[in-house]
Amino acid sequence: MIKNNMTIKIGGEAGMGVESGGAGLTKALTRGGLYVFANQDYMSRIRGGHNFFQLRVSTQELKTFTDDVHLLLAFTKDCIERHKHEIVKGGAILYDEALSYDAESIRSLGAKACPVPFSKLATEIGGHRIMSNTCAMGAAFGITGYAFERVEDIIKTNFKKKGEDVVAKNLAVAKAGYDFAQEQYSKNFDYKLEVIDANPTRRRMVLHGNQAIGLGAIAAGCKFISAYPMTPATSIFEYITAKANQYGIVSKQTEDEIAAILFAIGANHAGVRAMTCTSGGGFSLMVEALGLASMTETPLVIAEVQRGGPSTGLPTRTEQPDLEFVISASQGEAPRIVIAPGTIEECFEAGWRAFNLAEKYQCPVIILSDLYLSSHLCSTDKSRFDFSKVKIDRGSLLTKEQLDRITDYKRHAITDNGISPRAIPGHPHAVFVTTSDEHTEYGYAVEDADLRSKMMEKRMKKLDLALQDMRAPELYGDKDADVTLVGWGSTCGSIREAVDRLRKNGQKINFLKFTDIWPFPEDKARPLLEKAKTLVAIENNYTGQLANVIRRCTGIKMDAKILKYSGRPFSPEEIIANLKEEAKIHVKA
Repeated sequence: MIKNNMTIKIGGEAGMGVESGGAGLTKALTRGGLYVFANQDYMSRIRGGHNFFQLRVSTQELKTFTDDVHLLLAFTKDCIERHKHEIVKGGAILYDEALSYDAESIRSLGAKACPVPFSKLATEIGGHRIMSNTCAMGAAFGITGYAFERVEDIIKTNFKKKGEDVVAKNLAVAKAGYDFAQEQYSKNFDYKLEVIDANPTRRRMVLHGNQAIGLGAIAAGCKFISAYPMTPATSIFEYITAKANQYGIVSKQTEDEIAAILFAIGANHAGVRAMTCTSGGGFSLMVEALGLASMTETPLVIAEVQRGGPSTGLPTRTEQPDLEFVISASQGEAPRIVIAPGTIEECFEAGWRAFNLAEKYQCPVIILSDLYLSSHLCSTDKSRFDFSKVKIDRGSLLTKEQLDRITDYKRHAITDNGISPRAIPGHPHAVFVTTSDEHTEYGYAVEDADLRSKMMEKRMKKLDLALQDMRAPELYGDKDADVTLVGWGSTCGSIREAVDRLRKNGQKINFLKFTDIWPFPEDKARPLLEKAKTLVAIENNYTGQLANVIRRCTGIKMDAKILKYSGRPFSPEEIIANLKEEAKIHVKA
């Protein structure tokens, strides 16, 4: 018998409760003291097509999913066909007996076929088959032996707004599914779940990357957000908007992405900490205004949550295709900072840190995430979100006392470090203009060749100064490794677990994780890169964009690249397999 170490997958069509059922299971398990990592795969079409929700459970903290599935809750025949080969020997498939699926085809694969009358029980006990997913959630916990009280708790929380009658019916349906699966299948199913802490909510929460970015932004004092909804960035906007009244934030849904970035620039110009969020297509529309923020030296935070492209591409799939784009976006040459969090905790930190960097260097800061990081759910200890560590740095923002003493204010004053004293409009001693044209220190448009050169040097000098705040890549694993894996962003969890597995088998391997990517911290990265014996880049894009940036900035070329651009994330098993097959690396696995 194996306890508290398994993967459950739920699959069906849109509208069948795949996501809500998975979220319910995730919360119920977390409230029992277990760690959960959950990812989902869904179609961009509102109806039709196959969706799934996969959650991994453990007593140890989790940072990624795995390919092996121990229990499948299938709402359609198509789901069984798609995923039955993923079931481990001794695993099980729970499915509606009304599907009349050939049980022998499941048993022939070494899995257990477990038909349950989901729709029948939902209709007879609850009065409607819409409760089939509630029945399935009950059955999942029945076969694994998980305490029904945890299911009961989630149902009461989720349905309390719909009234006592709805709560009671869902509880009855869930209990019927629980009892059926427990009586019929539990004895012969070796994977079990049990509560290890009856009250972990005092120290643990479940959230995804976009919520963590929003939480960090609120902690940083963000008071304005403008956005045009675009998958997968929208939930940042939704999260902050939901908290707007509580924290005094103005939330503005604009008519398009151009308006969204311009609203954010205007709010920052007025002295408010403001941000916008979008994906690659929306960022493409924002590019001209990105140049405006750079030229006027206006702080700006943009969360760019990547998806597969180009054009509309894959709206609900994940990739890392925009790194080189955001580094060089906008006509002309202009400074910007790019940070790419790889975990939920790093998303929170990026959410508040980006505002400090934007105001310190008076330039755009781009938080580069992706769909996988933005939407996977992770149970995380609250201690990882230490608000006492959140520091507010508003850079060279002049105080009222300083402004009272000024007699000749130059908004774009040429300084040794390239950063000019910044005043919030409104003080009589600091009335100023600024423009998207090249300008004088006072902000007036100019075409003088000498002054143009000085202003360009002033702005670009910020990149050299910003390098002091760019963090070195982190090295995880053996110091004297034979193979060094290089990655960034959402690939980090799977790379790290692959390293852990290979090290257990005696492989000398490590992982070099980049978070601060632009300006590229060459002096901090070069010693680690040069020490590596074999460098292997692992990225969710076609060209190996971080590998390209590294070569551009250091001259160091990767020995191999493992690239994936199908719109799906890497699993640890896939990385290990590709090290052997694609990168031709001898690994002990």
